[in-house]
Amino acid sequence: MTARWTQRNARWTWLAGVAALLSVDQLSKSYFSTTLELGEAIKVTEWFNFVHALNPGAAFSLLADAGGWQRWFFIGVSVLVVGVVSAACLARQAAPLDRWLGAFVVGGGGGNLVDRVQIGAVVDFLDFHWGSIHWPAFNLADVFIVCSVLVWCLASIKSPPRPSPSKTPEEFPS
Repeated sequence: MTARWTQRNARWTWLAGVAALLSVDQLSKSYFSTTLELGEAIKVTEWFNFVHALNPGAAFSLLADAGGWQRWFFIGVSVLVVGVVSAACLARQAAPLDRWLGAFVVGGGGGNLVDRVQIGAVVDFLDFHWGSIHWPAFNLADVFIVCSVLVWCLASIKSPPRPSPSKTPEEFPS
């Protein structure tokens, strides 16, 4: 039986997946940026709105008011993470699950990196709330990153133990 094209060309498949995730993220941000004025919200349900917000900080607006230096800091961190995860995922020994979860991290991290480079902040448009208590707005890139990290954590908890590379007592010389 021959392997599928996606298995024979895992790196190209991974790159196509990253490109698709990055495109979906950027298209969604572009749509909400052009459809809604900055700060505008559209009520979807009693607990969810579409909004147009810009976040110059990190998750939960961490360092959002830091005076501008944080843009370059987060660009540097993003380049480092996207580069390291990309290298690990494109390595021959990468497991398929790790490779795909890495694609979501790179697609999401790359999407937010594009925003930081282009406009100095990340475009957010998903707003969950309970009454007047709002979770910080976020975007699809954030969803990609958080979900992939959660799945990776669950997979590493449930994965069978790996055999130890160390020698057993019987293998030691007397």
